[in-house]
Amino acid sequence: MHDLMIEIVELNVSTLFLFKEQTYHGRCVVAHKEHHNELFELSDEERNAFMKDVTHVAKALSNAFGAAKINMGAYSDTLKHLHFHLAPKYVGGPDFGGTFAMNPKKVYLSDEEYAELISKIKAAL
Repeated sequence: MHDLMIEIVELNVSTLFLFKEQTYHGRCVVAHKEHHNELFELSDEERNAFMKDVTHVAKALSNAFGAAKINMGAYSDTLKHLHFHLAPKYVGGPDFGGTFAMNPKKVYLSDEEYAELISKIKAAL
């Protein structure tokens, strides 16, 4: 997991990570703190708390980076843990108007650039 992501902060019922591959500037993952595989496994209260974390992060990413749209995906065919990918999309940017790629393996940053993104995200939270 740490090869793919950098932990940013603990949220109410989840943990926020920065996805190291940054084709979609500001892309993050919100992972539930407890082990669940599917959203429907959560009680209404647990689901609402998790989605509150997800939407809080989506709004923060939009505010921090001025994204035109925040794409969200909960794909966990092989990783059996409930998490959402949040991929900011920008007009004229990669895959705008379509589905984001899971891991295009194109854009990696320096440690300083990751730290700057994390700082902007934390400030927007």
